[in-house]
Amino acid sequence: MQQPIKKRSPSYKKAVLHLQKDRKLSKIITQVGKCQIRVIDNKFEALVDGIITQQVSDAAGKAIAARFRDLFDGNFPKPEQVMEKKIHQIKKAGLSMKKAEYIHSIAEMVYSKQIDFKLLEDQDDEQIISELVKIRGIGRWTAEMFLIFGMGRMDILPLGDLGLRNGIAKLFDIDKPSDTQITKIASKWSPYRTVATWYIWKGVKNFKNV
Repeated sequence: MQQPIKKRSPSYKKAVLHLQKDRKLSKIITQVGKCQIRVIDNKFEALVDGIITQQVSDAAGKAIAARFRDLFDGNFPKPEQVMEKKIHQIKKAGLSMKKAEYIHSIAEMVYSKQIDFKLLEDQDDEQIISELVKIRGIGRWTAEMFLIFGMGRMDILPLGDLGLRNGIAKLFDIDKPSDTQITKIASKWSPYRTVATWYIWKGVKNFKNV
């Protein structure tokens, strides 16, 4: 039987009150409703989910993640359980060969403590990103998703995320906004840029009404 994924939902009341000062974002917040970012307690799981969802749609990512769990009787595996599988077996979840290799390698690194999540806890966002991008298969976007969904960091602005870029383009009527423009717009959202990003992801379908 598949076990429920252990997630926690921090309080976002202060963040929402701060973000509602932005008129355009406030309308999106009203339309979307309560912030429901779910932080995954199992950091190995959060990191693997980041690999799985690289460059695929949200629906495809969820489907592949479910099939990955099915390889382990519906439960998210421990690193040693992943290591027991052959890479071609992991690939059967619908992953590319490279992603299957990345996940297998990361399992080995977590098991051997080459990746020590406890040590990351005390580091700031950029320090964690700097450490994670040294690992094969992890780029800045994946590291930022880990900070959001694995560590609950509140002030992440994933500039490389297409959903965020397209959302800001529509919300603020800017054709192909640059990193500088996005950073400037988002500066007023700090220290809650993670929450603003989530609302933009969720509210994109409503932008034409803002």
